[in-house]
Amino acid sequence: MIKLDIIQELVEKTGLSKSKAELAVETVFGCMKHALEQGHRIELRGFGVFQVRPRKTGMGRNPRTGVEVQIPPGKTVRFKPGKELQSMD
Repeated sequence: MIKLDIIQELVEKTGLSKSKAELAVETVFGCMKHALEQGHRIELRGFGVFQVRPRKTGMGRNPRTGVEVQIPPGKTVRFKPGKELQSMD
């Protein structure tokens, strides 16, 4: 499923115009992105939690040359599914 599928689903279920549905989806994703950039945790009950976590320094390898490369520390977004999402059959 891609963003356009989400927009289409919103149009079908709510009767909104495609442009308004697209604006709604873009607004939600934009707010989530902004919150994560600020280091906030996003909890969506019944769905899961998005959280920014530090990433350790590591060693990688260039697949073409085989030379080891230092991977700098950084931040990454982690998702932990909620109970309802985990118990899907």
